[in-house]
Amino acid sequence: MKTYSFNKEEKLKSRKIIETLFRTGKAFSVFPYRVIWMPARLTTDKYPVQAGFSVSARKFPRAVDRNRIKRMGRECYRLQKQALYDAMQATGGQLAVFFIYTDKKTPEIPALHHKFSVILEKLIKEIRHARP
Repeated sequence: MKTYSFNKEEKLKSRKIIETLFRTGKAFSVFPYRVIWMPARLTTDKYPVQAGFSVSARKFPRAVDRNRIKRMGRECYRLQKQALYDAMQATGGQLAVFFIYTDKKTPEIPALHHKFSVILEKLIKEIRHARP
């Protein structure tokens, strides 16, 4: 069953997990995002993936712009996350992932939508490659 939600339990908020993720997680870049991920024991068993989103305050000094970019990123993720969920359920693990927006310009939704499909495909490949 496809679910196009992005509930509170799906958001990566645990400071402990986020610190571990930035310290020991694996990373790759697909412009305009840097993606940091790691297999993790999450705070919930209901969802296989928890995701976080970030935009640089240095590149976007106005909070309105940062919030808009994060909102657009979450929307693109929400609509395309099902393939990632299916891959994680097949492996039986859980995943913590963080998306950091690195561009200096505000994105367009269609371009961002395409980039998220590329990011999620690459993430699924990396997960399968990491697990023997």
